[in-house]
Amino acid sequence: MRITKRTNIAIRVLMFCAVNSGRLVTKHEIAERCHASENHLAQVIHQLAQMGVIHTQRGRRGGLKLALPPKDVSIGEIFRAMEAPVPLAECFADVDTSCPLVAACRLREALSAAVEAFYARLDDVTLDALVCGNEALAALLAPECPSR
Repeated sequence: MRITKRTNIAIRVLMFCAVNSGRLVTKHEIAERCHASENHLAQVIHQLAQMGVIHTQRGRRGGLKLALPPKDVSIGEIFRAMEAPVPLAECFADVDTSCPLVAACRLREALSAAVEAFYARLDDVTLDALVCGNEALAALLAPECPSR
């Protein structure tokens, strides 16, 4: 299974916000530190805000921050939401499948079970588990922060 760039960026955004809790962070800051384009970030931030995981504030002093405590952010839920529009294989697509084996293929069932096991494992991982006590991550995402 290959994770989409969108999901990868979403996790970076969440980790950045968690490491920099206590203040609003900007899209520009995240783009610089996480090596992501601001255009991709804007789309991901919008989706995370719609999910209720982050809070955004518009304007000159605007930015974003986590809307939930890191311990309440399930990485499995984030992956499911971000990966949902992308079918694992052609046969998982609702339309445009040209595979002649769809009606008899047992691989699809096995792949579905494997994906569910993958997500189930990530359901046990919280954002807090990714960032809490991770000084190396803090140094990368908030190096100028005097409290670190």
